[in-house]
Amino acid sequence: MSGVTVDTPSDTSIVLVRDFDAPRRLVFAALTRPELLGRWLGARGWQVVDCEIDLRVGGTWRVLSRGPGGAQMAHGGVYREVAAPDRLVYTEAYDDQWFAGEALVAAELVETGRRTTLTTTTQYGSREIRDAVLATPMRRGVGEGYDHLDVVLADLLATLPAHQTEEAHH
Repeated sequence: MSGVTVDTPSDTSIVLVRDFDAPRRLVFAALTRPELLGRWLGARGWQVVDCEIDLRVGGTWRVLSRGPGGAQMAHGGVYREVAAPDRLVYTEAYDDQWFAGEALVAAELVETGRRTTLTTTTQYGSREIRDAVLATPMRRGVGEGYDHLDVVLADLLATLPAHQTEEAHH
């Protein structure tokens, strides 16, 4: 397992990069299918309890998670671009508005050999909002979620018939 890298290329953006030992189409599926997203999204101690995805341009997504002490977090948005399995662009806003307004997220998936690099760029409304997000445990939470995703992807690869495993890598 490799860690997530976090960069701030502009005053209003955060870029997360992580490699996964799985084909791009499986990583894309894990980002967009409720039954898979619910298995990995969130930091340790948090669990997705409801996930709705209407995967089309103009379609909405919403995730409700429950964490330590019964804490709840809900967020969602609208898909702006769906280009499976290469790119996904969507808005993101939290119900509790812990940061103002909505962010724009672009996820790019690049497959090299048998690995996929996921680069997620989040654009915020201001430097203050971006800095407030950076001050949260976001880095740890995303990293722990991606570690869970490693396990989900390994499980998916292990359950694919041999001919589908080869197809997954092409």
